[in-house]
Amino acid sequence: MLQLSLVNFSKNSYLIVEGKPNSDRFYIIRTGTVTCVRSRPGVAPIRLGPGDFVGVVPCMSGHVQYETVIAETDVVAIAVRKDQYPDLIQSNAPVALKTIRTFANKMRTMNEQLTQLALKNISVESPEQMFFVASYYDKVGCFDPAVFAYYQYIKACPEGLNVEVAKKRFVRLKPNSHAVHFEPSTDTIRSYPKGTMIFSECQSGQDMFIIQEGQVKITKIVNNTEVILAVLKKGDFFGEMALLADTPRSASILAFEDCQLMVVNRKNFEQMVTSQPQFVSRLTVTLSERLWSMERQLNNASIENPVHKMVDMLALQLEKEKFVPPAAGKVPHQFDLTPGDVANMCGVPYEKQRLIVDAFLQQAPVRLDVNGKIFAPDCVEIVKAATFYRKQLS
Repeated sequence: MLQLSLVNFSKNSYLIVEGKPNSDRFYIIRTGTVTCVRSRPGVAPIRLGPGDFVGVVPCMSGHVQYETVIAETDVVAIAVRKDQYPDLIQSNAPVALKTIRTFANKMRTMNEQLTQLALKNISVESPEQMFFVASYYDKVGCFDPAVFAYYQYIKACPEGLNVEVAKKRFVRLKPNSHAVHFEPSTDTIRSYPKGTMIFSECQSGQDMFIIQEGQVKITKIVNNTEVILAVLKKGDFFGEMALLADTPRSASILAFEDCQLMVVNRKNFEQMVTSQPQFVSRLTVTLSERLWSMERQLNNASIENPVHKMVDMLALQLEKEKFVPPAAGKVPHQFDLTPGDVANMCGVPYEKQRLIVDAFLQQAPVRLDVNGKIFAPDCVEIVKAATFYRKQLS
């Protein structure tokens, strides 16, 4: 039987301290108010009160705390251990749905912040954006995603400003394209060849996807620049934000490898939430991982030097894998990323990538393997360098 404990915090005491590792619990505020502050420049304090959650993301993701939470008043909070979460949501589905919807809204906000910081601009949430997505991939010779995005733009904007250009390019490129699944279907399993687009940012849609085989990458296009927000692998899922918030897709998804995906529609999702607490628990953990990663990427986007930013992005990939520097000795690591992939993750403009990548390979403690992927002879050196670069932001 689930038994949760109440914890009392006096005014001005700390519920959570930024940087503290190994958090095994989070808090639901029952009475009183708290202030959440972060050391990252430009982040305003946030006030939370009864019914709000604090510490969920670090607890569920297993990472260090990324904010400090201080009691504004005397506070009574419900402490929930990570191992209690499945029992909590089994007996209280509304708590799970509130958590998931809160995460979805935070992710959409953070996507926008990342776009602004990385690309010094704001993203566009108009269907016309699909034309610019298609044009970007067309320009760089990635014709499969271009064809798919042109099709979705023509469908969504039959009277659009760029529809005639889109039609001509679609007709020209389609015969040699491998793009698939242009229209929704009742298929519960879909296959996508490497390089094809699953959906475009600003496209409508209410399905989420679970990766059965392969990998996908999450991207955004602004001012003809691609930023890779994440690479997802077998067991991961995506598309939940559009399903939960009933809004257009906030980013594009492309097959990073040949992949097979399970499709979950709104009806199936609601049934899974109410009947499968293990699914909701896994969903919460995954969203927590993404929110932690996005918070970390916001720190990365604040680094001005592009080479330093790329080194820090490698450190972020290690942190995702819970890498802990040893007391002594070297730890080599093979990354499944090329320097171009890392440059895209950091929002380096396409026309500047060659120069930046050359500088990165000269300055960073890495080398390339025979396949052009990044190999680190010692991960500790990457972590040390990245930590130093981030400290310059303070």
